[in-house]
Amino acid sequence: MTRKVYLEDIPLDEAWRRFSEALKAIGRWQPIEGEDLPVPDALGRVTARPIWAQVSSPAYHASAMDGYAVRAEETNTANDTHPLQLELGSQAQYVDTGDPLPRWANAVIMIENVQPIGDAPTGDTHIEIRAPIAPWTAVRPLGEDMVATELVLPANHVLRPVDLGALAGSGHAIVNVRRKPRVAVIPTGTELITVEQVVRSGVKAGDIIEYNSIVLAAEVEQWGGVATRYPIVIDDFEQIKAAVQDAASKNDLVLINAGSSAGSEDFTARVVQELGTLLVHGVAVRPGHPVILGMVKQEAGGKRQEANASDPQSKIQNLKSQIPIVGVPGYPVSAALTGEIFVEPLLARWLGLPGHQKPTLRGHITRKLLSPMGEDEWVRVTAGKVGDRIVAAPLSRGAGVITSLVRADGIVRIPRFSEGVDTGEQVTIELYTDPAEIDRTIVHIGSHDLTLDLLAQHLAELSGDAPTPDRSAQRRFVSAHAGSLGGLIALRRGEAHLAGSHLLDPETGEYNFSYIKQYLPDVPVVVVTLLRREQGLIVAKGNPKNIASLKDLARSDVRFVNRQRGAGTRVLLDYRLKELGIEAESVHGYTREEYTHLAVAAAVQSDVADCGLGVRAAARALDLDFVSVEWERYDLVIPQQFYESELLQPLLTLIRGEAFRKAVAELEGYDSSAMGEVVRSA
Repeated sequence: MTRKVYLEDIPLDEAWRRFSEALKAIGRWQPIEGEDLPVPDALGRVTARPIWAQVSSPAYHASAMDGYAVRAEETNTANDTHPLQLELGSQAQYVDTGDPLPRWANAVIMIENVQPIGDAPTGDTHIEIRAPIAPWTAVRPLGEDMVATELVLPANHVLRPVDLGALAGSGHAIVNVRRKPRVAVIPTGTELITVEQVVRSGVKAGDIIEYNSIVLAAEVEQWGGVATRYPIVIDDFEQIKAAVQDAASKNDLVLINAGSSAGSEDFTARVVQELGTLLVHGVAVRPGHPVILGMVKQEAGGKRQEANASDPQSKIQNLKSQIPIVGVPGYPVSAALTGEIFVEPLLARWLGLPGHQKPTLRGHITRKLLSPMGEDEWVRVTAGKVGDRIVAAPLSRGAGVITSLVRADGIVRIPRFSEGVDTGEQVTIELYTDPAEIDRTIVHIGSHDLTLDLLAQHLAELSGDAPTPDRSAQRRFVSAHAGSLGGLIALRRGEAHLAGSHLLDPETGEYNFSYIKQYLPDVPVVVVTLLRREQGLIVAKGNPKNIASLKDLARSDVRFVNRQRGAGTRVLLDYRLKELGIEAESVHGYTREEYTHLAVAAAVQSDVADCGLGVRAAARALDLDFVSVEWERYDLVIPQQFYESELLQPLLTLIRGEAFRKAVAELEGYDSSAMGEVVRSA
């Protein structure tokens, strides 16, 4: 078989044009048909047609309170000096709230404004009032809420709890709502294993845990569809074809995950061609480049739809009895974003809804980003308000890093042909999070430490046990790992509230102060010690290379993994290597860089390196061994304006409290005894 690379690499708007025209040709561009549901079961569903009131509400003139129904015109002479008596039965009648008024009455006098009069043996015979009452006082007239035949709800309306009440109140027990689109999600790949298999047997080299189908199915459910997850299908053309045929016969849309690229075992495009029509293979978006869009026949055993590849219009002829299929890239971020870009708008259209519009903010990007010239790029960012500016700190751009979406506050779209954005450039952030969260967000840019995640968790739990949580005290802590120097530079540019730093001055042996003077000469800062931590060489379990100290980095058989330029750990390493007379060029792996202590530990665990300099806690986290080098001070550098701000007070209170100090002290390789101490002010 002749391998094909992408059939096309087309702009996003062109891909959508081809897809929408094909959907129109098969009659699947309009909203989906309706189904009847009992009103109590219809919460969150979308009305398929206008709903008109069957009855008026109220269906009669009703008393709005407890009191006496009267003719208003008969009360005109009542006043404090000349009370008026009305005869019960002929001129006044007692009513409870909601009771129908007598046909002759047009007002209700509140019971507390009435004095009953009468003989005890025979009961009350009259009421006495001291003020007139206007017509229709304390009366809910017929149809005050709804009048029969009045529009209660339009079509294409998402039903809320109050809407269900309005439907029932207007005489409807059944409501016609859009049927939920049925979507099949088919994961493919011989290398895939389920998380249940991982729990039973663990993960071996070459295994990939399959969770894209979980994400895609959850997206479908969130967007109003019904998802069916198929079992994993191995990389076999006939088996994938059979799964797609089965899914097409039972669903409105098929999502086939992975196999959409151009490798020897990427069969998705072939399957779509065999079973229907391939419209698009390759869209100029990143992440998510190898997207496939097409149509497949609903009946089993469908034949390949021949089409002139040079004429897209010819591809959408004779498409009846077909349903859309999307070939979703295998990388997790690509898969999730493909759902947002192609699946959500289609489901919204079928449900008669506008596509979901994320709230947006204008903010400033914290570092320069270069983008491929011909592609639209979706960059994941964290966001916060620093001073009077919104800042957006880019997260990992890797298509396989699902945690970048977990941590993302939003997306910044970089248009094709723009080449990227410069540091500080204003961008539009499409938010995943509530905009109100941005004002409660503390932005940290600087050195990585494992306790920052613990700090974020403790901050998130503030006021969580209160009967009525005080949201004003709650804070969200987001962190971008840019190294100690990167953090100080971010403070200088006004991009963060604080920066973690552990920069050792080779001349004085002191931490951070000389660097603050150099990089923040005009910024008053407060330096607060967070902790002391143990730095050392992270080595494989059992230390098979018998690495005993930094001197062993000069050995030709020792592979090292370094931290990035500007990281305090890198500065410490260079300082100690110079002391030992070891040239950086002689360290095998000196130029290989990672951005966190855990990434260094992962490199050692995966046998990419024999050792790397990092904190003991990272070695412990991955069950590795550790060769201690020294203890260092890790500070939080905070501009004075933020140190004194209301925003940071819960954080400062937390790190000076016993609970967080104790939690850190229980971690191996940390000393929290000086936590919260101010070591320099302004």
